[in-house]
Amino acid sequence: MNAFEGVGIALDSIRASKGRAALTILGVAIGVAVVMIIASVITGINRGVTDMVEQLGPRTFFLVRSFEGAIDVSDEERLARRRRPRLTVDEANRIAQLASIEFAVVSEYAGSRIEFENRNLESVTTAGQGPEWLSVSGGDISTGRTFTRVEAETGSLVAVVNQKLADELFGRRDPIGKRIKIAGVPYRVIGLYTPAPSLFGEDDGPQVTIPHNTFDKHIPHWRGSSVSLALSPTANVTVQTAIDDVTGALRRMRRLKPAVPNNFDLVTQDKLLEIWQDITGMFFLVMMGLSSIGLLVGGVGVVAIMMISVTERTREIGVRMALGAKRYEILWQFLVEAATLTMVGGAIGMIIGGALTAITRAVTPLPAVVPLWAIVAALCTSALTGVGFGLFPAIRASRLDPVEALRYE
Repeated sequence: MNAFEGVGIALDSIRASKGRAALTILGVAIGVAVVMIIASVITGINRGVTDMVEQLGPRTFFLVRSFEGAIDVSDEERLARRRRPRLTVDEANRIAQLASIEFAVVSEYAGSRIEFENRNLESVTTAGQGPEWLSVSGGDISTGRTFTRVEAETGSLVAVVNQKLADELFGRRDPIGKRIKIAGVPYRVIGLYTPAPSLFGEDDGPQVTIPHNTFDKHIPHWRGSSVSLALSPTANVTVQTAIDDVTGALRRMRRLKPAVPNNFDLVTQDKLLEIWQDITGMFFLVMMGLSSIGLLVGGVGVVAIMMISVTERTREIGVRMALGAKRYEILWQFLVEAATLTMVGGAIGMIIGGALTAITRAVTPLPAVVPLWAIVAALCTSALTGVGFGLFPAIRASRLDPVEALRYE
């Protein structure tokens, strides 16, 4: 009953002093809303990134010259990584022949000039890919087809364009069969690529994909600067076994002694997700620090309101003590009042956070969702803010002398 009585008195106090309560409620509401919207956005981003990685195939891993995703790498180590030898096409081809590897997709990128009739586009992203590139990148060929293994091995002058490039070059015309020039060399368009649904929307710009052998022969680029290899193990081989085979094969090719560390990186999907979650975790901590400013404002408001409440109700406290109320009962009553005040702000903040989350989900591709732990954390944080900042006024009220309190006018 004391708890319910304290809640009722706190609500009466809010109604009686709307101006004083508004600052407290607003501060707590902003802090809680920020916590909820950031938690929902980060949860949505993590889910979206997980879905994107899963599109690559659950067993796909990557061989790169240097994986720059680690956030705990020193500047000295980062510089040493940049001195590593580049992954060569010959190494990629030899690794693809390993018995434990089902397929290996070599990838390399450059910016190229593309021409069609009287239209010219500069620095268009040009991807040189292996024939199984769709298995790695996801998406589909909406019109036409991709290049075959024979076309890839023979370096045929064929190209697959994405929708943005097709719109800029051909307008509403069917791109299949059209002749375009890439870096001055004529290619025949054989397919229109539609990327898989992405967390960050479609590709940033126009892109063309050609066989890697064709890319290596005809596209001006810094050889080996951006070569990477996406690998998938055979059905009867584990990912770790395939990684061990690739590691051993590449170390032998590069004649690395047993004591010398690898001068290349093999990256699994779990590692990609781990790095991403570390980044979003740091971002979340920063935003939590910012949201605590709102809670601090609300806490200062709690102290002010509760001190005023103690002063205004000094005689009432004296009467209650005279009738036998214990000091801990007075303390408990004022703590309940303070917690109720901040939880009202927390409830308003949850409504605001939920509304902003729904808007974010509706107008962006981000699958934002408020996790259950964020709701529990919001309620607990708002209640603890009230108890923490309301403790001093509550202790002061419980320590009042009954005789002096009864004489207070």
